[in-house]
Amino acid sequence: MALVTLINTRSPLAAPAAQRAVLEAMPLERGFEDALASAGQHPLVRTETRVLQMNLGKRCNQACHHCHVDAGPDRLEVMPDEVVDTTLGALERSGIPTLDITGGAPELHPRFRDIVTRARAMGRHVMDRCNLTITTLPNYADLPEFFAVNAVEVVASLPSYAPTQTDRQRGEGVFEASLEALRRFNHLGYGREGTGLVLDLVTNPVGAFLPASQLALEPDWKRELKRRYGVEFNRLFTITNMPISRYLEWLEQSGNLSAYMEKLVQAFNPATIAGLMCRDTISVSWDGRLFDCDFNQMLDVQVDARGPRTIADLLSAPALLQQPVVTGPHCFGCTAGTGSSCGGATTT
Repeated sequence: MALVTLINTRSPLAAPAAQRAVLEAMPLERGFEDALASAGQHPLVRTETRVLQMNLGKRCNQACHHCHVDAGPDRLEVMPDEVVDTTLGALERSGIPTLDITGGAPELHPRFRDIVTRARAMGRHVMDRCNLTITTLPNYADLPEFFAVNAVEVVASLPSYAPTQTDRQRGEGVFEASLEALRRFNHLGYGREGTGLVLDLVTNPVGAFLPASQLALEPDWKRELKRRYGVEFNRLFTITNMPISRYLEWLEQSGNLSAYMEKLVQAFNPATIAGLMCRDTISVSWDGRLFDCDFNQMLDVQVDARGPRTIADLLSAPALLQQPVVTGPHCFGCTAGTGSSCGGATTT
């Protein structure tokens, strides 16, 4: 697989500060804080923290063209043991009910299974953001069984149920490998009613446009995956491509950046604000710093300086309550149309 990470290609946009500068220089008709104010929602503040999202690093067995993490096989960032232990300690003290594990391919972390089993022993619900193909590699082939034993909710990326579109975004052969993984999950009971084993799929557009309605797409996806490939799943999440990292580079190179940003601004929907993930999720980076969301993490925009700044500082979830959310132009991506979050659309 060709390595397409921004760092590997020496792109200026490999630096988060460079990405922020591009976005801040855009001549938008209004800023995100202005949009919030027009909806009576400024300042945007955090509510009760329900999800601790743990980004284990940027190593991945894939190098997808849209990746907002700029992950790939050539990335070396991996959460060290002390940050793992501190994060799990904070999870136990805080009482936050859900641990959301992401990356990169989070399963590549040497302590991934330990993280899952320790969180489950605390009684926490555990979600894994899986690229599916990781389970087809020899050293990770038993992951579906491990997930089933620990009742892990699998949130799996699949851009399209059409092979060509998926491979164009994620690499040649990814669609077939993903189908193989999905069938194995189904065999174990994932995606089937009554098993309690949840398999969600995540899709995002290939081009410079917003995703179609999640509510409308889900029945189509369920019908077509079942009819064509015998695959079943629980829920479909649609995610808007955020104008950061590799997708930002593509927007610039293809001449779509201005039009795409205008589209996001014009599609601002106040009804999405209540369900924004930055309000009830705290994101922990591989080096232990805290962010309001995974997208802010990739832009190196930390949480408000008046609250805890690292996972070591997070003594309890209430410490984050009513803390202002740090925003920027990219936030229009989460409030456009029916909204976008790690759990898909935020409104119907």
